[in-house]
Amino acid sequence: MASDREQWFLAPAERGNPATDIDLDGSWIEGNQVRPLIHGATYFRQLYLELGDLKSGDRVYFTDWRGDPDQALYEDGPSIGQVLADLARNGVEVRALLWRSHSDYLNFNAEENQRFGTELNEVGAEALLDQRVRRLASHHQKLFVIRHRGDPARDVAFVGGIDLSHQRRDDARHRGDPQQAPMDRRYGGRAPWHDVALEVRGPAVGDLLRCFVERWDDPHPLDRRTPYRMLVQRLARMPRHPSKLPEAFPDPPAAGPHVVQVLRTYAHKHPGYPFAPKGEYSVARAYLKAFSQARRLIYIEDQYLWSRTVARRLREALDRSADLRIVIVVPRYPDADDSLSGPPARYGQLEAMNLLRSDRVGVYNVENAEGVPIYLHAKVCIVDDVWFTVGSANFNRRSWTNDSELTCAVLDPELARSLRAELWTEHLGTSPELDPVGGFEQFAAAARALDGWYANGCVEPRPPGRLRCHQPQPVSRRQALWARPLYLHLYDPDGRPRALRRRDAF
Repeated sequence: MASDREQWFLAPAERGNPATDIDLDGSWIEGNQVRPLIHGATYFRQLYLELGDLKSGDRVYFTDWRGDPDQALYEDGPSIGQVLADLARNGVEVRALLWRSHSDYLNFNAEENQRFGTELNEVGAEALLDQRVRRLASHHQKLFVIRHRGDPARDVAFVGGIDLSHQRRDDARHRGDPQQAPMDRRYGGRAPWHDVALEVRGPAVGDLLRCFVERWDDPHPLDRRTPYRMLVQRLARMPRHPSKLPEAFPDPPAAGPHVVQVLRTYAHKHPGYPFAPKGEYSVARAYLKAFSQARRLIYIEDQYLWSRTVARRLREALDRSADLRIVIVVPRYPDADDSLSGPPARYGQLEAMNLLRSDRVGVYNVENAEGVPIYLHAKVCIVDDVWFTVGSANFNRRSWTNDSELTCAVLDPELARSLRAELWTEHLGTSPELDPVGGFEQFAAAARALDGWYANGCVEPRPPGRLRCHQPQPVSRRQALWARPLYLHLYDPDGRPRALRRRDAF
């Protein structure tokens, strides 16, 4: 079994970052219990149950790309801000790292994150607006760690693609979250949303917390020290420096049979991260290693599928194995697809899809029973029903090199196959064929049937399932003249040092 770990997981030297503390006891962690949580409503409800069990002296740590303090955790239930504020008032230590974000005028989240941080700080928690990233990058990690004083066996961590924000609390019916954020109008007034997180128990919780601690203890300024930024933080009464973390609880004991590896992306920047002075690209390196092992099936759910850099690695895997099939599910439209924002996003995806064009590759999007497209925000990859990932990192160059990302890889054939079966059952609307070849054909047939039903005027009973063949709107030659540079430098920037860029290596 040790050889299986070495075959699929990165060894400490393969991570390429000797400065981190998370490999002190080996690069992968045995003895964990991992549970996939499909849909934001499932995650929020479980998070609420775990938080409701905390007592004075327990601890909560979380990172987020976007946080809305008024986001309800279940229907007619309390908001995440209310629950965390009550915990802080009752002696639970609450610490948060929120990305400072760019302006809401640019469709980002500066006001929401600042409001969330301010509300927490006013009740005795400590929330930081963290902009210690490469210019034009973001902190995209989504992590929640809960620790129990004197009882580490009850500790739990949640990691994945789900922010503590509006729009994420959808369920298997995909009728959307009543609390909405701006979206392309074709997703309707309540955008259906598909997402996945992992619940992790066992020693891997310790490594996930160390990811938080490394960022928290970074001695560099939280933000660029311009007069404007200093004024904004002073007016918002946000801390300018993190306080010292208390002594750590011991890592949780073994909790189950699953083997986990914690993967990150940190860009190369100046000044460098103390815990990744030359950057870290273990997300990309882990995918390259897993793709080199792929023989029968790579299944991907991803928000973007941008970048020739990523598509080229999938193409190489396809060329290595004549039996390999690749199935990819993405959103039908970008979340912002107007005349300015749409062409750069579609340009990158069309490039990737052209590189992957093959009768052994299928790319699909999904819709709900009313025909409204579902925004697919999940970041999932399953290889040969052996190794799988869930995390914050998308299949694009930005996530592999530029933004801070956090993903867990899990090695367990039973769990990998179970996760794929659950996802495929939802998308197909029927029992899935789990043989890679049969399943590949089942996806194609389901999408053809639903596409044909629309083409014939929707007069017959609607075919089962939610799958549609993915055909992005083309980008004209004139649009490409300005969309390509925007895509390369703003939408999908490269955070690697020049030497790695020249070799297209990680």
